[in-house]
Amino acid sequence: MLQKDFKPVLRFMVVSDVHYKDEHCVEEERMEKAIKIAYRLAEGHDTYKRLDAVFADGDFANSGTETQMRKFKATLDNNLKPETKYMLNMASHEYHGNGVEAAYKLFGEVFNIPVDNHIEINGFHFITMSSSHGCEYEQDKVDFARNELKKAREADPKKPIFFFQHPHLTDTVSGSIYWADESFIPTLMDYPQVIDFSGHSHVPINDPRSIHQRHFTCLGTGSLSYFELDEFDKHYGTVPPNKADCAQMLIVEADEKGAVRIYPYDVLTDNFFPFVWEIDEPWNVESFKYTDARYKTTDAPWFEDAKVAVSDITDKGFNVTFPQAKVKTEYVNDYKVVIKESENGLTVKQKKIWSDYYFYNMPETLSVNFDDLKSDTEYEVSVIAGSFWDTYSEPIKTQVKTK
Repeated sequence: MLQKDFKPVLRFMVVSDVHYKDEHCVEEERMEKAIKIAYRLAEGHDTYKRLDAVFADGDFANSGTETQMRKFKATLDNNLKPETKYMLNMASHEYHGNGVEAAYKLFGEVFNIPVDNHIEINGFHFITMSSSHGCEYEQDKVDFARNELKKAREADPKKPIFFFQHPHLTDTVSGSIYWADESFIPTLMDYPQVIDFSGHSHVPINDPRSIHQRHFTCLGTGSLSYFELDEFDKHYGTVPPNKADCAQMLIVEADEKGAVRIYPYDVLTDNFFPFVWEIDEPWNVESFKYTDARYKTTDAPWFEDAKVAVSDITDKGFNVTFPQAKVKTEYVNDYKVVIKESENGLTVKQKKIWSDYYFYNMPETLSVNFDDLKSDTEYEVSVIAGSFWDTYSEPIKTQVKTK
């Protein structure tokens, strides 16, 4: 729930990668639900009951058609109260229809706001940037951002500046290996008070690496459409099973001193994820909590009274089932299942799967199938749990013989 001892003077919600389509789609229902939840949470607060703004951080339209943009505008018109502002930016998907220039023109006609924008709400500054093409930014965009950032800092050097662009900033939050652009980084480095929001990757917001602090603060904004994860060693690729069971948003609050609270929220189940990100002094790099130092932890997952079960044994393979491991904070990220020939210890198969942490209701057990093995052969099966910070459990093991 929203922190009762935090006294906000600003509240807004952030979504991205909503992907409205020409035909009716589930994303429309999810967007409406997200807005209604945000209002309900605001109205339930003891001291501050407003939702000041809604931000859609790119790819709100799946291919940038007029139908999609007007449908998204209708959702905003039908669900936002007069006191709630909205800001949007565009990137790759909005340009899929008729290109960048046509998208810019249509955006202005439909939403009546600039494609690059700087507004003030309750004394806080917000800057949104649409890409020049695809998910890249030309020099004129960087120049615009630099000028607007300077104005925002001059207004109050210790207040956070909320900055939005669709692709992640390279080498920051989870998802920024592939789904990223570095154009703004040299400029933003001069503004540690920036809190940057980005999408594009569809990486879950409850991945603890979806907040990152180095020179300033970065946040991933997830998706209301489907999950994709920026790790490349999973046997089903970067898109997990049940990818479409996805609708997440951020609720952001700030108090009069400029301290910020960020609440990752699961729209599908209407639940807060079980942690809050706290930024008490956005301007002070030395105060940052969510840095790469998190990788220096020795905390690792562990299995508690857990056993590996093997079923559906054939002459070519079998199915492996195991319970979720335990972890002190957050979630287990993934599991590696290793198959070795018992006689000689040779590894013949390895598969990695995610823990399904991105579903609010995580499954209690997970299964992996193996095939293309030798018949009448004994194998050792081991399962290792991995954290988000490159620490690993001791394995749990069993033996199995193919038919």
